[in-house]
Amino acid sequence: MSRTYAVGISVLLLIGALFLLPATAQRQYLGFQRLFNDLETDRRPPKDTEFVFARVQYNTVRQARGMRGFRGYEGWAHDYPDAEEHILQLADEATGINLNKDSYVIVRLDSDEIFQYPFLYFSEVGEMYLTPREIENFREYLNRGGFAMVDDFDFQEQLDWFASQMRQVFPDRSFVELKVEHPIFHTFYEITTLDVEPPMQEPGPPKFYGLQDEHGRLCMIINHNTDIGDFWEWIDQPIYPLAASKDGIQFGINYLMYSLTH
Repeated sequence: MSRTYAVGISVLLLIGALFLLPATAQRQYLGFQRLFNDLETDRRPPKDTEFVFARVQYNTVRQARGMRGFRGYEGWAHDYPDAEEHILQLADEATGINLNKDSYVIVRLDSDEIFQYPFLYFSEVGEMYLTPREIENFREYLNRGGFAMVDDFDFQEQLDWFASQMRQVFPDRSFVELKVEHPIFHTFYEITTLDVEPPMQEPGPPKFYGLQDEHGRLCMIINHNTDIGDFWEWIDQPIYPLAASKDGIQFGINYLMYSLTH
């Protein structure tokens, strides 16, 4: 490759990045606006849908200390609402589930509303600081057969912190590292390896943990050192490699299907 050609390619890539940056910033700003509007109006999902993706709003360390996130934007809301809309649209096209891209809702962990939904989505649980009411509610939800997906957190310290929060929910249960043979990785798509690429550089390879109930049922899938929801959010933009994005979609649809069938 000539030096002139290489420089030309570099310039084109730079120009593309400059166009992409305003687009990502605009999407994130619009996401903030939609989040605050949906919280203000108590947005509801469609009534004629078979499945609802319920994102959980939980108490955070900052709230416990009397602080707030950036402009009130806590980690539990990361990737909202594009992540929901994209994974739901793809699940609608790929499966026979009666849903659409609007089949999602924000639900407080201390609310009885969580019992209406078989699938809960948690983001950035390294910030979690459970209240007594949340502990009681979450324990009852999982004991009744609910399923939770935990995503978008990294470092061993955050995993240890989340484990300490969950010990308040179930003092006698621990996380178990899942192997690719587990049924959740074969519910709809055949996932053949857990050696997958995260969307961003992480302190370690992605790991997948589970929490089981007293009958051995997997009631929680924990994605550590990765952010599967980020793949969903940006699946319509050329930000991440196609193969890694495909993996993120397949993991997500498998999780949704597992929550409905187990």
